[in-house]
Amino acid sequence: MTLALLAMSHSPLLEFADLAPDVSAELDQTFATARDFVHDYDPDIVVNFAPDHYNGFFYNLMPPYCLGYAATSIGDYGSQAGPLDVPAEKARSLAEAVIGEGIDLTVSLQMEVDHGTVQPMEIVYGDITAKPFIPVFINSVAPPFTPVKRVRQLGEAIGRHLATWDERVLLISSGGLSHDPPVPRLATATPGQRAMLMGENQPLPPEARATRQQRVIDAARDFAAGTADIQDLAPEWDRNLLRIFASGDLTEVDAFDPDEMTRIAGNSSHEVRTWIAGYAAMAAAGSYTVQDSYYRPIRELIAGFAMTTVTLD
Repeated sequence: MTLALLAMSHSPLLEFADLAPDVSAELDQTFATARDFVHDYDPDIVVNFAPDHYNGFFYNLMPPYCLGYAATSIGDYGSQAGPLDVPAEKARSLAEAVIGEGIDLTVSLQMEVDHGTVQPMEIVYGDITAKPFIPVFINSVAPPFTPVKRVRQLGEAIGRHLATWDERVLLISSGGLSHDPPVPRLATATPGQRAMLMGENQPLPPEARATRQQRVIDAARDFAAGTADIQDLAPEWDRNLLRIFASGDLTEVDAFDPDEMTRIAGNSSHEVRTWIAGYAAMAAAGSYTVQDSYYRPIRELIAGFAMTTVTLD
């Protein structure tokens, strides 16, 4: 058994934002570090923790987490579309082992994923089908949210089972950190927004998807200019979270209150649940060390943007 973790923010705005040259250079170097780490490790299989942004999971049926036996990328924001190379039997064995530990994991034989799942694979491989890939969706945008402790326990259960595999497994945690992009919320949604949150009229016509995506792009430009009516980033909260991850003791996150996370770090700060699951999986397999760590609050991306690489000791 060998296990490693790449935990990184994603952003649909990477190809659309007007970044300062120094920020762009930093991100280029960060992504190069991630690529070198993954290629040097050369995994046999990837297990990916990611959210969804009302592209594959909707309020008509919203699980706290779901593992895919098969999955297709929808190709939003110009990301690569098409089926992922999901090894169905390996996915099934992983799901059954986790459920056997008392974790109420759901499964999908027809999962649809968006940029939040595939962007790290595009960055490190340039191809979402480069490696066998097991997707694990973690609800990070649609309240009510499961307690953070349960996400930690999910990650631990996955890590314990992966520790029995002969393959080199790369965990990817995709999302976060603090951010509050203009995603409609059920409590305040207009009738049209509510229909979208419920998954009506799916798949979206190209014109409707383009309009939806342009709204986010415009909000990011306004946020960078200081004129957007969205919550600010929370660098202190982000850095404290990175400290917890590096410490190796994740039980501190058990006290995180979902409403307080939203208040401090934005509604989409719940994407850090993917990091919690990934780090918990590593901790269940053994002690670990953070090899590389990058963080910068980037308003043009509406994100406290971070990347870490992690190996077992």
